[in-house]
Amino acid sequence: MTTTPITKALAFSIATSAVFSSAVIAADSTQNQYFDAIAAHCGKAFAGEVTAGNSADDAFTGKKLIMHVRECSDTELKIPFHVGDDHSRTWVITKTASGLRLKHDHRHEDGTEDKVTMYGGDTAYSGSATQQSFPVDAESIANFNENGLTASVTNVWHMYIEPSVFTYRLTRENRDFRVDFDLTKPVALPPVPWGMSNVVLTISLHKLPCTASLNDLILMSWIFAQTKGQSA
Repeated sequence: MTTTPITKALAFSIATSAVFSSAVIAADSTQNQYFDAIAAHCGKAFAGEVTAGNSADDAFTGKKLIMHVRECSDTELKIPFHVGDDHSRTWVITKTASGLRLKHDHRHEDGTEDKVTMYGGDTAYSGSATQQSFPVDAESIANFNENGLTASVTNVWHMYIEPSVFTYRLTRENRDFRVDFDLTKPVALPPVPWGMSNVVLTISLHKLPCTASLNDLILMSWIFAQTKGQSA
C-alpha cells in the first residue's frame, strides 16, 4: 500500500488515541485532579519570587522568574522556567502507569541537551489534589554522580498548586529552595525556551467535541506530528 502523509496521519491518530486513552486513567483520581489544576492555566505565564533558599541559590537572586504552562496534552505538561535571560529549563510532568513523573529538561542556547538533563523522579504515593512530591530516581542519581553532583542524590522535588499560588520546591539535607508564583496576575509570555519549537499545539483528544469528524482528527494529528518534528 502506498504511504501518504494522510495515511501516516491516520495511523498516528489511531495510535495516539490508544496511548492517550490508556495513559489518562493511569494516575489515580487525586493525581488527575492535581494534573488538571495545573493544565487549567495552559497558555499563561506567571511571575515568581524565591521564598526560601540559601547561598546555593544565588543564581536566582535578583532575576526575573517566570513559569509558562506552555504545552499541554492529556498525559504531559511542559512548563518552561525562565530565570532572567536563561531559558534553559523546562519542567515536564507526565502521567505514568503508577502515578506522575517530574523531569527537568535542560538545554543549551543552541538547543542541544545539557549533560545534566531529564533528571527528576516519580511520585511514591497519591499525594493530594494540591501537592505532589517526586523523590529522585535511580537514573537521576547515576547522572548526578557521573557529573560530580553528589549532594543532589537525595533530592526530593515538590510542586504545589493552589487557586492563587503555584510553588516549585526542592528539598534535601541542608537545602530547602522554594519559588512561589502568583497565579492571580498572568504576565506577558516569555521567549521560546531553548530547544523548543516556535509552534505550540495544545491537544486533548478525549475532550474533543462529539462533532469532530475523522478528517478533523487526521488533520490535527498530522499537524501534531509535523510540529513535534520541528523541536530540537
